[in-house]
Amino acid sequence: LGSCTVYSTMTTMTTTIILRRNEPLKKECPKWKSEYPMTEGQLRSKRDEFWDTAPAFDGRKEIWDALRAAAVAAEVNNLELAQAIVDGACITLPHGTLTEGYDELGNRYQLPAYTLAPPTNLITECTNESQAPNLKEQKKPPPPPKEEFQLRVRLSCGKDLRISASMSDSISQLKTALEGQEDIEAAHQRWFFAGKLLTDKTRLQDTKIQKDFVVQVIVNNYSPVTKLIPN
Repeated sequence: LGSCTVYSTMTTMTTTIILRRNEPLKKECPKWKSEYPMTEGQLRSKRDEFWDTAPAFDGRKEIWDALRAAAVAAEVNNLELAQAIVDGACITLPHGTLTEGYDELGNRYQLPAYTLAPPTNLITECTNESQAPNLKEQKKPPPPPKEEFQLRVRLSCGKDLRISASMSDSISQLKTALEGQEDIEAAHQRWFFAGKLLTDKTRLQDTKIQKDFVVQVIVNNYSPVTKLIPN
């Protein structure tokens, strides 16, 4: 009788996971307001802290990585890529949003609003225009001699291009190269390959990327809703 009870319970749990409702990802993002006006840098730091610590508490790291990639894609309205990442990781979205999801084992994943959208009181970090050219020049040191090839890159806007790269290059170096070629700031670039977010320290030789493969680059330009107004 005990064995039958255990089998019945396991069958019920399995059935619950299989029958869980799954909705396609909706084109909407949560609206929220920070307790204090937040800059883009502070928002990025807050997000990085969440993504670095969340896998340590519950769930599987590969699912958290997929959710992070999907959140970045959804924020720039690339729902097709976000949906492909979610489907590839077998993540179920009962409400059609990334705020709540389940993996194929039934583990629950919840994302706070700040990981999915900027606050309504986001403010712009201003840089002195006279200093901007000097700062930009500092980001572009002359590259050392290396065996290069043309890496295929696809931007989130749908544009395909090629940039010179070598297998020893880091993602940070490639971001700088793309900034020089397309005038897209490195801080606003998110690089993905096979649905995984590539960190700045990752080198091409560690990703198993071959010369004919395509790397996805999501460009995230924040547009603040409101700015600080002096009293």
